[in-house]
Amino acid sequence: CMVVDGVVLRNKPIRVLREEVVIHEGELDSLRRFKDDVSEVRSGTECGIGVKDYTDVKAGDKIEVFDIHEVKRSL
Repeated sequence: CMVVDGVVLRNKPIRVLREEVVIHEGELDSLRRFKDDVSEVRSGTECGIGVKDYTDVKAGDKIEVFDIHEVKRSL
């Protein structure tokens, strides 16, 4: 696959989208650049991605990597 925008980090949560609908949320099982295991891949770079506990990734699916930030409520 190709990283289109941003950076893919191995330890971040991911979601798999098919036709803009989220079909799976989880985490990465593997992230590779050529045959090397890597911790991050930057925009414009090809890589291999394995999704933990999910094997139904198809051509055209998008994989989004995201952060979760907790924000305290204020009055």
